Amino acid sequence: MPAEPYPLPERPILSVLAENWWLLLLRGVAAVIFGLLAFIWPGLTLLTLVILFGVYALFDGFIALIAAVKGRHKSTPMWWLIVVGLVSVAAGIITFIYPQITGLVLVLFIGAWALVRGLFEIVGAVRLRKEIRGEWLLIAAGMLSVLFGIAILVNPGAGALALVWLIGAYAIALGLPLIWFAFRVRKRFKEAESHTTA
Repeated sequence: MPAEPYPLPERPILSVLAENWWLLLLRGVAAVIFGLLAFIWPGLTLLTLVILFGVYALFDGFIALIAAVKGRHKSTPMWWLIVVGLVSVAAGIITFIYPQITGLVLVLFIGAWALVRGLFEIVGAVRLRKEIRGEWLLIAAGMLSVLFGIAILVNPGAGALALVWLIGAYAIALGLPLIWFAFRVRKRFKEAESHTTA
């Protein structure tokens, strides 16, 4: 694969992400674990699903906020990542405050969360388009969130088992691109370090 056209110092957003690649990795791993649990836990109850979703949303939100704070710089506005983090944290807190919510409310809530999160992740991916190749996969992940959110909001009356599997598939499909992207920016960071020390 040909070398990236510009060094990291000339690509501020990519530089920030590369230095904090492990935060991206954690977000991806958390999503995949959440998705796998939804598939391999055959007796998953609504309350368990609420708790699992709450834990995942809180973890994802806190990691996104940490990444935004660590990456703050006048040349790297990370407001979109702050919004993603705050939305996820709020979603996690609400599910813990109201664990007895009905299945329909939970479905609508997860759909709205996915829709908002997806929109802002698309914004973040578009901001990266001039700094790294392959940002299309991140845009695709954001679009997946948007489509998932719309599908859930349009048809919230799906069966409980179908809902669990749909949420599980969505989480895995969301997590895998984040894991891939984390290792990609880590590789780019190591390449830049080797050029600096050479």
